[in-house]
Amino acid sequence: MAEESNVSKPGLFEKGGKLGFLHSTADAFETFLRVPGTVTRRGAHIRDAIDLKRVMIIVVLALVPAALFGMWNVGYQTSVATGAGWGFLQMFWFGFLKVLPLYLVSYIVGLAIEFISSQIRNEEVNEGYLVSGMLIPLIVPVDVPLWMLALAVAFAVIIGKELFGGTGMNIWNPALLARAFLFFSYPSKMSGSEVWINLNRGTAVDGFTGATPLSYAFDGADGLSKLDGAGFDFWSLFAGFVPGSVGETSVIAILIGAVILLWTGVASWKIMLSSVAGGLLVGWLGTAFGVTDIPAYYQLVLGGFAFGTVFMATDPVTSAQTETGKWIYGFLVGALTVTVRLFNPGYAEGMMLTILMMNTLAPLIDHCVVSRAVSKRAKRV
Repeated sequence: MAEESNVSKPGLFEKGGKLGFLHSTADAFETFLRVPGTVTRRGAHIRDAIDLKRVMIIVVLALVPAALFGMWNVGYQTSVATGAGWGFLQMFWFGFLKVLPLYLVSYIVGLAIEFISSQIRNEEVNEGYLVSGMLIPLIVPVDVPLWMLALAVAFAVIIGKELFGGTGMNIWNPALLARAFLFFSYPSKMSGSEVWINLNRGTAVDGFTGATPLSYAFDGADGLSKLDGAGFDFWSLFAGFVPGSVGETSVIAILIGAVILLWTGVASWKIMLSSVAGGLLVGWLGTAFGVTDIPAYYQLVLGGFAFGTVFMATDPVTSAQTETGKWIYGFLVGALTVTVRLFNPGYAEGMMLTILMMNTLAPLIDHCVVSRAVSKRAKRV
């Protein structure tokens, strides 16, 4: 009688099993809500309770206030435009139904590409797209056609992420790449006064334009008077009762997310603080030299400045890594964003392109900081 083998057969989805080629996909579903029991076997490693999954979940949680407010604001802007006079729940439900398809397209297309790429490379599926998939619907107009959004997501994930090797290897923020793709490929769907509210324009009340505060603030002279004339005072801008991208309008909701990120240590306070300082400095110089009459502190609540500073500029993969570099990186993000607003009225919202440019320059900033530190140490020695 043959002796039975003690070697256990591999599972259905394990490597060597019948469906072993789907190991990456099966592992991703199995470990979605828990941390796998795998540990490193070689080399020196720091033991810590934090990991990629926890970091991504914290960022997603920090984005929830902006997402929820954005859904309500979509309903609110539509109610104002149509004169419907909806209540709070009607506004939120309307906005929820309009924003939900954006999230479905973002996650279905993005995760499908992530899973396919992981299968091809025979690697585990990383959790990095959990944040990008949450961000993308928040930085686009609510009425962007879904097929355009699908193309933008595919471009961002394939060209901006997978081409560089996946999560942690990309040099540009994937969510901003998706927005840039939409902006340059379909500019009429990303700018102007007709794109920010999801409704039939024939149903809007007389005189309603839906233009964003930025379009008033930097459309020629007397920007502050134009803002006031349109009903956009500082409080409405700070609270977010204005047209704009889904998640970028409410500074209050964004600040709640910033507190979560800073309290958990996920985001860099140096980048946030220096970005605000850069924006205020250039904004003050603009008013001091008569370039604009918009007060410097208004720059922080206009457009996507707050959202970009808190959630985009602080991306740990694409931002500066050295401590001194973070100060330089953040300051330039804020300063260049306001510079674009002051001197490029054709595209007043400079946050997107500024962060993408600083993503490109971040390695150079770190290189200069490290080289200078090494040079100073060599001189001391």
